[in-house]
Amino acid sequence: MAPPGLIHSAPGLPDTCVLFQSFADAASMSGPAAETPSAIQICRIMRPDDANVAGNVHGGTILKMIEEAGAIISTRHCNSQNGERCVAALARVERTDFLSPMCIGEVAHVSAEITYTSKHSVEVQVNVMSENILTGTKKLTNKATLWYVPLSLKNVDKVLEVPPVVYSRREQEEEGRKRYEAQKLERMETKWRNGDIVQPVPNPEPNTVSYSQSSLIHLVGPSDCTLHGFVHGGVTMKLMDEVAGIVAARHCKTNIVTASVDAINFHDKIRKGCVITISGRMTFTSNKSMEIEVLVDADPVVDNSQKRYRAASAFFTYVSLSQEGKSLPVPQLVPETEDEKKRFEEGKGRYLQMKAKRQGQAEPQP
Repeated sequence: MAPPGLIHSAPGLPDTCVLFQSFADAASMSGPAAETPSAIQICRIMRPDDANVAGNVHGGTILKMIEEAGAIISTRHCNSQNGERCVAALARVERTDFLSPMCIGEVAHVSAEITYTSKHSVEVQVNVMSENILTGTKKLTNKATLWYVPLSLKNVDKVLEVPPVVYSRREQEEEGRKRYEAQKLERMETKWRNGDIVQPVPNPEPNTVSYSQSSLIHLVGPSDCTLHGFVHGGVTMKLMDEVAGIVAARHCKTNIVTASVDAINFHDKIRKGCVITISGRMTFTSNKSMEIEVLVDADPVVDNSQKRYRAASAFFTYVSLSQEGKSLPVPQLVPETEDEKKRFEEGKGRYLQMKAKRQGQAEPQP
């Protein structure tokens, strides 16, 4: 039997545990106070089947663990008051940087904390630490912000209200509201682009968009879904990362690793029985990085009343590595069509914007 406060997590994740911190512990953290535990931690040892080609932990595996922690704490919070029961569904993941690689044999500590609630959404901040259990060394590998919405168990198309949290400082609520409005605006801008579908091109030339673009078709089964019949956000993110990795590897023909993920927007739920097509294409290359756009389309083949729809979209950034793990120059992308040239310039803008932001953060404060 597990010790008090320690329970096993969802099926399918062996050697995993979830630690619910007490309210007294949670109140001492920087986030808001609430009547339910506002922080949890998931721990899992990384096994060989979690590895990517380079031998480190697959970026999609880490993204899936991040989402699971967020889903647990947000669902728990949304059911903390008497009323209609619900499950928290992932709506958006903000930019996530892979700060340091995680190795096989290390223990991942995924901690999640609720930092803001609006009327219909929950903001969760997640940190991932890796621990070498031989030396005790720990390091921060990932930081992420996720947004969830509570869906009724009686009708998963119905969004319920979120129980409010109590903030220790008024500034926390104001800052959270600004983040909420910003992500809401960005979601509206990226929801759907009519006709924007990745199409195969015969006999493409190397270093072109068509040469490396890739698609994966997946039938959604029960093991991909929640108990309520729609796909876990973490499952979708892992498939998206796999496709982005294939695109990057085809372009570079070297080992590649995930460097960061731009905001992932989940536009609609994916139900059990759907056939999903995850498509990836190169949009931009700098000297040492590649931006890949990934689109997820769902086809409800067992429901003739519903047409194919865009379920999720995101931009992934990858870097090329040598056999020794050193960063390598990236072959430059050759955009051919006007749409490809437009996407290249948009990707360049995102790259320069993020580069300037990193440089600004690195400058010493006066």
